[in-house]
Amino acid sequence: MKRKLTLKQIAKELDVSISTVSKALRDSAEISEDTRKKIKAFAKLYNYKPNNIALSLKNRKSKTIGVIIPEIVHHFFTTVISGIEQVANEKGYHVIICMSNNSFDKEVINMELLANGSTDGFIISVAKETQQKQDYHHLNEVINQGMPLVMFDRVIDEIYCDKVIIDDLNGAKKAVQKLIDLGCKRIGLLTTVDYVSVGKLRTEGYQNALQENNIEVDEDLILKVDDFDLSENEIQEFLKEKNMDGLFAVNEHFAIYAIKSFQENGLKVPEDVKVIGFTDGELSKRFIPSLTTVNQHGAEMGAQAARILIRKLENQDDEEHYQTVIVETGLVERTSTKI
Repeated sequence: MKRKLTLKQIAKELDVSISTVSKALRDSAEISEDTRKKIKAFAKLYNYKPNNIALSLKNRKSKTIGVIIPEIVHHFFTTVISGIEQVANEKGYHVIICMSNNSFDKEVINMELLANGSTDGFIISVAKETQQKQDYHHLNEVINQGMPLVMFDRVIDEIYCDKVIIDDLNGAKKAVQKLIDLGCKRIGLLTTVDYVSVGKLRTEGYQNALQENNIEVDEDLILKVDDFDLSENEIQEFLKEKNMDGLFAVNEHFAIYAIKSFQENGLKVPEDVKVIGFTDGELSKRFIPSLTTVNQHGAEMGAQAARILIRKLENQDDEEHYQTVIVETGLVERTSTKI
């Protein structure tokens, strides 16, 4: 992908500060006419087009990090926030948290609002609708204007930035392998639609585990949920007449809904059907039977993301080096797989 000219690059070429470039492009009276003309001519020569986020860049650090998450219904995101806040507070940074509600428009509005002098950089898990639309202009604008961005969990491969992820594919693969080792032959899957990156990877892990054990992938045992608000009824209807002895769900809510459905259909968990979910939240621990889950180590993901972002904010080196940190998963065994 060809990179756009950034404020940082203009400042470097003309040997002025980023704030001088920003002010000159906004015709600030603080900048001399000669300097304004020189900066504007250079920007025009290289077809630099300022945008709302560019024009909002501040002249001093706020010591504040903006965090945008898609939802709070999952315990996972609360653990990520706790990890971010712990590291940020230790380093003298404040944290502002916004929620996109999985809406593309709200994600864009939140990002533009926080870029308007409120924050120095972003940590984000992108909205489901953003992944569906594949419109990443707001993410590219932030990066192109010199604000560091760290993605976690739901990331966009096409965006050049730092990322913190877990090994979704292998985490799911280990979970399904556990069901196979326990003697399950017909293993169902409750997952998300394919454009949600983590759901797609966990589905791939499920398929890989079956294939490596010479078990045919039966599409009739797979449900891809699109609307989370309607998921409980959809899962209940799906499982009514399905003959399975094991089930893997890509989040703990789907797994809990499945267990309730099995019980309503007269099946016992784990005696008749064994269930494993993803994300080790409070529901997993407190539901009866307690749920065997894949632990995402959300607090560690948040801490890693905060460390990377703060290093970028405090590092004056102009070189752009991006990294992807992979946090390993673990399987927490509970009653839903233990007889």
